[in-house]
Amino acid sequence: MTYEIILDWLQASLRWSAPLIICAMGEIFAERSGIINMGIEGIMLCGALCGVAVSYYAQSQAVALFACAILGLVLGLIVAFLTVSRRTNQVVTGLMINLLAIGATNVIFSVLTVMRHKRATTFGALFPESMHRIPLVGPVLFAQPFTTWIAIFIAFIASFVLYKTRWGLNVRAVGDNPQATATAGLSVIKLKYQTLILSSIAASVAGGILTLASSGYFAAGGMTGGRGFIVLAAVVVGGWDPMRTMFACMLFGATDAAQLRLQTTESIIPTQFLQMLPYVITVVALTIMVKRSRVPKTWGAAYDGRRS
Repeated sequence: MTYEIILDWLQASLRWSAPLIICAMGEIFAERSGIINMGIEGIMLCGALCGVAVSYYAQSQAVALFACAILGLVLGLIVAFLTVSRRTNQVVTGLMINLLAIGATNVIFSVLTVMRHKRATTFGALFPESMHRIPLVGPVLFAQPFTTWIAIFIAFIASFVLYKTRWGLNVRAVGDNPQATATAGLSVIKLKYQTLILSSIAASVAGGILTLASSGYFAAGGMTGGRGFIVLAAVVVGGWDPMRTMFACMLFGATDAAQLRLQTTESIIPTQFLQMLPYVITVVALTIMVKRSRVPKTWGAAYDGRRS
């Protein structure tokens, strides 16, 4: 019985990590350009509802993910306009998006009464079922939905783009010295818009994957459960590096999966403590690693193009 629980925990750890990884990869580019997209929690929440609703009514998971991407694009444009063009406070703007998302998703979900008793089809595994029966690696690796493998692949792509392409170099330059970047003839505003939109698209798609890769159901009142804030911490713990951030997301995903499984056992540990375990690990990891990370020099600061 213990062996089965451990296998189930390992399999769930990777599955729960996938939306965190995808969201974090977009957030890395935003923060590398100097913008903190604090609204990714709310954008993930909107993407979670959008993914389930579109998948249920359109009967297509591909269409659902495309709809999540479009929703992320629209929300990213709004956030970029406020924080980049209007230079509003990034933290306050993000919190506003999060609060609006909670209210909006609750209202929309209350209208979609049919979905309260129906579940959307979840993503299938990438590998054939015969490979799922391979001892240990079968259920842990080959039984994963294909979105888990896509998340890992995206992390490698993000690392390549950030360090090996001209656009990635420009993004890093904007985050460290936007005035020098503007002097070199690059549009700082355009680059910040691009990274914020990318971050929002990634967050919205991650929200869709969060629901469609596991339950196929949306729960009103905060489906994401603070995972957007965990992503923000994972990016800092990972030092704004895609590969290190991916492993940080896996750590937080494993902790989340562990607390869900411990609640089903006859543990003497109170359920409330188990529920707070992922956030305790997040705070501890953030406390340990934050001093070792190289923060982008204009991280969280508004850019005034008139002064460049």
